[in-house]
Amino acid sequence: MDGYALTLRFLTKGKSMGVLDGRVAVITGGGHGLGRAYALRFAAEGAQVVVNSRSVDEGAESSAQAVVDEIERAGGAAVAHTGSVSDWKTGAALVECAVSTFGRLDVLVNNAGFLRDKMLFGMPESDWDDVVAVHLKGQFVPLRFAAAYWREQHKAGNPVQAAVINTTAGAGLHGNVGQANYAAAKAGAAALSLVAARELQRYGVRVNTISPLALTRMSEAVLGPMKTAQPSAEPAKNDDLDPDNIAALAVFLASPKCATTGQVFNAFGRRLGIYRGWTVVERLESETRWTVDALAAALAHLPSDPPPFDPM
Repeated sequence: MDGYALTLRFLTKGKSMGVLDGRVAVITGGGHGLGRAYALRFAAEGAQVVVNSRSVDEGAESSAQAVVDEIERAGGAAVAHTGSVSDWKTGAALVECAVSTFGRLDVLVNNAGFLRDKMLFGMPESDWDDVVAVHLKGQFVPLRFAAAYWREQHKAGNPVQAAVINTTAGAGLHGNVGQANYAAAKAGAAALSLVAARELQRYGVRVNTISPLALTRMSEAVLGPMKTAQPSAEPAKNDDLDPDNIAALAVFLASPKCATTGQVFNAFGRRLGIYRGWTVVERLESETRWTVDALAAALAHLPSDPPPFDPM
């Protein structure tokens, strides 16, 4: 992060302007991993940042504050906020925190999450509820209150150029064994984003979604072996699993340089993919009402195995 710190110091001397200069952003799950990378990069680009993390996690408050301290040492502006994003009161408090501290809200990044992986037949109800609560409801709740704020601003005649960045995952877009709860929530998050993009465009709000692949505390069990398999001499800035690789995309989507909305992006290292959702790849039509035998004949060419999991 030394490069970001130097950028912050440079910005604060008035010699340069970041692409997020003057914008206020709320970043959930901002104490570690991707959220931390987003917060530092946003601040380096001139944003004032509300760094949120869950108060129920041991050390969560100190992790959010540690990111804030790092930003402030480099000359940026940030404030820590604790609370579960699936809690209705937290959604309202996040918007209030941004407005009362920095005077406005321009960007919401929904990033918070954790995993409770188990096979379907062994998953307890609590694992389903907890994961869906954070990964799906936890994106809806902050979005709901941010949307209400921006709608009020628009109706009051105040110009709105806001951006929302939601988070989906390869598991939600492709399906993955042992992640029924996580995959269902992340698929829902992508659909939520499409609805929000259509509903909020009239109020000056763009909504896009990132499906990131990076090494964080949450993904350590899955991606850790990939990390150790890479050459040890590989510079960190070129490390495909480094969360900082995703931060530039988040900054772009949050910035006035971005005009697009309703898109889902896949990001891994220096690779970027653009999704088009569920697409009809073949159409069949019968001259008469379909029968079971006719369907069996018409669909006999379809594979007998589910498609492989390939997030990239």
